[in-house]
Amino acid sequence: MNEPNLTEKSATEKQTTPLRCFTGAFISAGLAYAGYNMMIAIATSFAEKPLHSDNQIVMRISIAVRTLVVGVVSLGTGVFTIVGLGLFILGLQLLVQGKKNQES
Repeated sequence: MNEPNLTEKSATEKQTTPLRCFTGAFISAGLAYAGYNMMIAIATSFAEKPLHSDNQIVMRISIAVRTLVVGVVSLGTGVFTIVGLGLFILGLQLLVQGKKNQES
């Protein structure tokens, strides 16, 4: 009934520009680098502190939690890396398209 028209752009929507893409790519790359350093620090910390238990269940749960922590951090790092790469490529594409439009 009162559905907004999805084809119209709202007044608050901003234009995609190469500068905005490169800025977003730079921020995302910074977050990916920070996530990578954090992942290395966590993995090194886990490697330096071995588990001290004779209980097999405790050992398996501890190993699973350690793997989960490193995996979640690496997943976040991968997502930020892919987003940064995608934004950088989009910025390049917009630059090339802009030059082609100016030449025509």
